[in-house]
Amino acid sequence: MSRKMVVSLSTHAVALTTALGLAGVGQAQDSKTPYPSMAPIAQYLMTESAEIALARSAAPASISGDATVAVLKENGYATAVKGKNGFVCIVERSWMSPFSWREFWNPKMRGAVCFNPPAVRSVLPFTYKRTEMILAGLSQDKIIERLEQTVARRDVPALEAGAMSYMMSRDQNLGDRPGHWHPHLMFYGARSDGADWGADLPGSPVLLNPQFQNHAPESLATYMVIVERWSDGSPAPPR
Repeated sequence: MSRKMVVSLSTHAVALTTALGLAGVGQAQDSKTPYPSMAPIAQYLMTESAEIALARSAAPASISGDATVAVLKENGYATAVKGKNGFVCIVERSWMSPFSWREFWNPKMRGAVCFNPPAVRSVLPFTYKRTEMILAGLSQDKIIERLEQTVARRDVPALEAGAMSYMMSRDQNLGDRPGHWHPHLMFYGARSDGADWGADLPGSPVLLNPQFQNHAPESLATYMVIVERWSDGSPAPPR
């Protein structure tokens, strides 16, 4: 979900961390945490029409126009529009960020994502499971424990080759610090430090997203590549 050490490495790593608002990853939340606990569920919800529109804006209309759209309800995500191309577009909330992120409970965060079919089958289930447990009132420790059990029991399909998603909405809000950030694509791989992708190296367009790093229960790595235009075709601000 979320701006993202040698001078060149610092430029990439710090840019990503800052852009995604994850400067506090790996640090315990403290008294300065702006969102110390979950807000009333109503603050995380949207009208169905607005959520459908935002979810679709994650990808170009040629993709999202035929995608399934799921919207957040009080007990989890529910299909609002049945698509036909195998993609699923949703709006993720702040709890899909690292558990140690200072904005983990930010009710204003809206991360529009459109998953391709392999990611729908092997990545999106984690979003659904986390969300259901969050809305059921489970503690972070209990959620981590249950997600670890889910992975150990292989209750979620193994990561499929080619799993990726679009995050190109100019209306996305990735948190107080990153805001709209940049339109980008996300590619999913096995847990890694990014070296096998050349992530965060000088001149590399690939950034390692800390979303599932730092001992997250989901055994994934997410790589981001910034693109030049929003999903509607308009130019995005330069990096």
